[in-house]
Amino acid sequence: MVKNIIIKPILSEKSDKLISKQNKYSFVVDKKANKVEIQKALQSMFPSVTVVDVNTGIMPAKVKTRNTRSGLVKGRFSAYKKAIVTLSPGDELDFYTN
Repeated sequence: MVKNIIIKPILSEKSDKLISKQNKYSFVVDKKANKVEIQKALQSMFPSVTVVDVNTGIMPAKVKTRNTRSGLVKGRFSAYKKAIVTLSPGDELDFYTN
């Protein structure tokens, strides 16, 4: 059984700063994946890239409320695991063309 380790890249202002200044890319990954699996999955997806370091963290779930006409609506964002991957100098990933 092949599990999808890398779910999607995180594209935000903070991740753009990490990419431009420190060559670090952020991804949402499977909660059960470890650092070695994340590194191998990224190198298999992008063979021309060498991964130097992988940092992971589990982002907690958040409760959100909003006001609507019918009253207060409460919702929840699920928890997820985030991986910040450092690439070797000179390597880069292009998310927009693939």
